[in-house]
Amino acid sequence: MKLWSLRFKIMTGTLAALCLLGGGMWAFSGHNPLNENTFAPEKAKSPITAKKGTPASPITPERIPPKKAEAMSHRVVEYHINVRFDPDTSALKASETVTWTHPGSKPVNELYFHLYPNAFSSMDTTFMKESGGKLRSDSMPSNGFGSMTLTDLRTTEGVSLLQRMQYVQPDDGNVNDKSLVKVHLPQSVKGGQSITLKLQYEVKMPKIFARMGTSGNFVMAGQWFPKLSVYEPTDTRGVREEGWNLHQYHGTSEFYSDFGIYNVAISVPSNYTVAATGFPIKNPKVVQNYKTYQFYADDVHDFAWAASPDFVVAQQAFSSPEVPGVRIKLYLDPLHKDLQERYFQAAKAALTYFSKWYGPYPYSSLSIVVPPELGNGAGGMEYPTLITAFGANGTSPDTSLERTVIHEIGHQYFYGMVANNEFEEAWLDESFTSYAEDKLMEKEYGIAPNLALQASLVEKPEPLNLETWRYKGKGVYTQNVYIRGKLVLKDIELRIGSKAMDAVLSTYAKKYRFGHPSTYDFQKTVEKVTGQSWESYFEHYIYSGGAPDFSLDHISSIRKELQNKNDSYLYESQVKIRNKGTPYSNVSLKFTFTDGHTMQRVWDGQGAEATFQLLYSAPLLSAEIDPEHSILLENKHINNFRLAELERDTVSRWTLTATKLIETVLGTLSW
Repeated sequence: MKLWSLRFKIMTGTLAALCLLGGGMWAFSGHNPLNENTFAPEKAKSPITAKKGTPASPITPERIPPKKAEAMSHRVVEYHINVRFDPDTSALKASETVTWTHPGSKPVNELYFHLYPNAFSSMDTTFMKESGGKLRSDSMPSNGFGSMTLTDLRTTEGVSLLQRMQYVQPDDGNVNDKSLVKVHLPQSVKGGQSITLKLQYEVKMPKIFARMGTSGNFVMAGQWFPKLSVYEPTDTRGVREEGWNLHQYHGTSEFYSDFGIYNVAISVPSNYTVAATGFPIKNPKVVQNYKTYQFYADDVHDFAWAASPDFVVAQQAFSSPEVPGVRIKLYLDPLHKDLQERYFQAAKAALTYFSKWYGPYPYSSLSIVVPPELGNGAGGMEYPTLITAFGANGTSPDTSLERTVIHEIGHQYFYGMVANNEFEEAWLDESFTSYAEDKLMEKEYGIAPNLALQASLVEKPEPLNLETWRYKGKGVYTQNVYIRGKLVLKDIELRIGSKAMDAVLSTYAKKYRFGHPSTYDFQKTVEKVTGQSWESYFEHYIYSGGAPDFSLDHISSIRKELQNKNDSYLYESQVKIRNKGTPYSNVSLKFTFTDGHTMQRVWDGQGAEATFQLLYSAPLLSAEIDPEHSILLENKHINNFRLAELERDTVSRWTLTATKLIETVLGTLSW
């Protein structure tokens, strides 16, 4: 998901920094496939009447193409859905047949479904209480509530399970939250067996402000169907005991699902056009003023679609050495109909370089949806093979259009294929995608981020592997998951070099493609590529909210007479520095004297403080810690610069030098 407000915050931070400088605070320093074998477990019918070896026969809306590609993932789930959208009531009516194959070994007596639309049913749900009815810069419109109602749930033998449902709230115990439901099964499902259930449900779509919903005649169906939770076998993400990974829908959380197959029939008014995950498997059919589209996708962990009668559609075929062939499809709001080449160019650059860096894009399609301006809440979001740009607004003369497209396509490689648990370790997606976004924006558009200024925006460093709702406030979540995590990756790059960092991320993305890795899996990858332990680093900066905090505590200069033929003298200067935060090694120091001469030193970072003694023919004017602003994990720069206390006549003589120092600091704020 693209962070809309980051640039605004950086600009605000810049203005604040200038104000501090204007007030005489000298110290501010400048500015986000490895193919696996097909998972073919033993199939079983509904536990009530299952006979060993008898496969389930899910009811499909339409015929699936007879030729299936080799499975790239463990296809744990299989969904077959018929859905109909009524624009008069802004409602979906759907039937679903879902098959779940038990990936573990212990008998399972219940299934869990995410009912995400229920997060918008009242102001008392967990999502609404935590978000205040706002996501990024978008607020819920008046009376914009939505919900999901299961009208039928039964086994393939017709046994109703509606009375076996129980809403659960494992995170906060909020009884008003119905975003997660437990279904008690009549009989256990053993490891390797499958169970098929049939559901019918209705969704009252909310008005768009948080990803899904309607705005005028535009509809964005994201997280719109009952979706099974993830059952994690032992050692998945390092879990010690297999079981369900269960969380409600939170104000800052995104999603976590198993890979599988989707076959979805979408019926909309005949004048509507549909964009969706996957690819169409037949031409749309019109019956009684409703047009039905049929889409199929495999080796994906979600399915989203958008529809509107106003879409301006354009498409181009694209291939590169790392992209065998993909059809890029644009579904534009009319306001952006003349900007299609910019969208195509950004998409092609993202597919080319991300596939080169992180492994080939394995799907045959990529859809880009541009919502209307009032549907902006659906924008800047990622789904498998489908992304949304921000709502169309003017001609977007800056590169925010390209940056958003690149960011969301970057998610295809991390959220989409690596597929970490976004409830618990969101940084593995957002930080990695933001890092990739910055790298490509600099390469393709020549726009380098001011990372030092961004570091100054991290007011409260926290562990990066926190569950998202544990961050105290949306601002703290944003600072850590989007900004600090990216800065950690950049700091690792500075330590090991860009080539080694490229190898780290390439190895990680390819090894754990379709793998649901954890932060520890990333740590092991760093250690394997570099051949050294990173345990201390990860403990300080990833598993905890560590940050160095350097300060220049004291500067003094004493004139020392020298007995020689020139009868000259030297100044002995003493500088005391301290690190009040997390240990950090190889800290550069710059000393400037009143005649303009400079000296460079490096502090090894051992211990909490150090004293440097300097001998030179002129008094020391100033000292600065990290003059190149390369320590990206420090967020408090206000005490990194200090002027020496000089005699009045000396100060007057070197005012120009001090002015040059101000200009240097101000120069770090340009970006």
